[in-house]
Amino acid sequence: MKLKGIARRWLLNSLGVILIILVTLILTLSFVVRGYIYNGIQQAINGRSGELTNVFSDYGRKSPKEFSTAARNYVENFPDKESMELMVFNSNGKIIITSIGFAPDQSQPMPDYSMAKESTDGYGTWTGRLTSGEKVMAVTRVMRDDSGRFMGAVRYVVSLSQADKQVFLVVGALVLAGLLIIFFVIISSYYFMKSIITPIKEIGATAKRIAQGDFKARIRKVNDDEVGQLCDTINDMAVELGAAEKMKNDFISSVSHELRTPLTAIKGWAETMQSGGISEEMQERGMRIIIHESERLSGIVEELLDFSRMQSGRMTLTMDKIDILAELGEAVYMFSERAKDEHKFLLYEEPAMLSPVLGDINRLRQVFVNVIDNALKYTAEGGTISVTASESGGLIRVVISDNGCGIPARHLPNVKKKFYKANQTIRGSGIGLALADEIMALHSGRLEIESQENIGTVVTIVIPALKKELPAKSEGQEDEERNTEING
Repeated sequence: MKLKGIARRWLLNSLGVILIILVTLILTLSFVVRGYIYNGIQQAINGRSGELTNVFSDYGRKSPKEFSTAARNYVENFPDKESMELMVFNSNGKIIITSIGFAPDQSQPMPDYSMAKESTDGYGTWTGRLTSGEKVMAVTRVMRDDSGRFMGAVRYVVSLSQADKQVFLVVGALVLAGLLIIFFVIISSYYFMKSIITPIKEIGATAKRIAQGDFKARIRKVNDDEVGQLCDTINDMAVELGAAEKMKNDFISSVSHELRTPLTAIKGWAETMQSGGISEEMQERGMRIIIHESERLSGIVEELLDFSRMQSGRMTLTMDKIDILAELGEAVYMFSERAKDEHKFLLYEEPAMLSPVLGDINRLRQVFVNVIDNALKYTAEGGTISVTASESGGLIRVVISDNGCGIPARHLPNVKKKFYKANQTIRGSGIGLALADEIMALHSGRLEIESQENIGTVVTIVIPALKKELPAKSEGQEDEERNTEING
């Protein structure tokens, strides 16, 4: 897997943060370890230098010469000669003896000695490098007599080379541990990112195939995590797109057939009439067919235009107070002759009265026409279509039922979807119910469908009735009602 894109950004960002944390931690621990080791050495030197108080406790009243003799004895008997160097200064500031036995080098820097002479407690310490480059830690203790006169000093010097080696080893161990941590982070990040990037690449490739029209492409789900859920979602999307594509193709085929049938009839009769030599009765019949098929063609085109408006959200309503009972009666009357011609029974139980509704007269009529047309199409010869209307609870319900072929249970949830046709053998575009459902939604109503296969279908159109406003009462009527209440 090449480090690019998400993998590269993730690794660089995570490694950058981890690297900063590790460098900060290693530097901090290095200073802590160095300080701890150096502090231990200084404490050891301070412990040794503290012995001088006891060794030279009774020399405060003696001469510098006697101090020098005692200091020589102290140096000669010093037990830690191998780990630290001792230097004894006389009252003139000259080194008179050292623990290493060599002639003292007066050119070496000794700021601790100067510090101790100037200090009130006679103590000075210094950490630095000698002229040879060796790093040392030095502590000087100054001795004075009872009158405060400088008698001499003892200087302890310890090489820090071994201590620095220990610090270097500790720092090296910390750096090695940091490198191991970075190595494991890189390895774990690599496999973790690979487990994400590989499925994402497969998702991208499959999504590209789906975008190119291969709706049978599926993504193999490996893990039940967020990526697995994404795989399921895209697979479901492919199924939905495939179904939508099939419905669209069926819709195009169905609409093409719907358009071709009236066009064929119009063209055929027009050519027949143009050729001449036909009787007046035949010509009149041809004109009726041409007019009928033209109206049918116009209806299909108008339905397609309405569907286009619905899809783009441009469908508008011209709302007005209308008599829904009159519109329902007119829609039933439109199909009366067709029902007789097809040897079907269209029954209409007209109620005495229904409240007016606020709606678009043309759109509501379109809903009634679409539903009754469907009932006739899916009802066999000799079947019955029943239309009833009622009002209750401020809602008007128009029920159109038939004893036709019915809708299979597997198709029922989808019949109001665009392009969907449960029965491909029956003419129609497959958008009538979708359009009717949208129109009812715009009227704050609903379209309910119940059906059983080989038994029949019941479509209920529900629309709210227009609320009646109470007439305003005159001042005299209000006074009369108020007096009635008081007297009563």
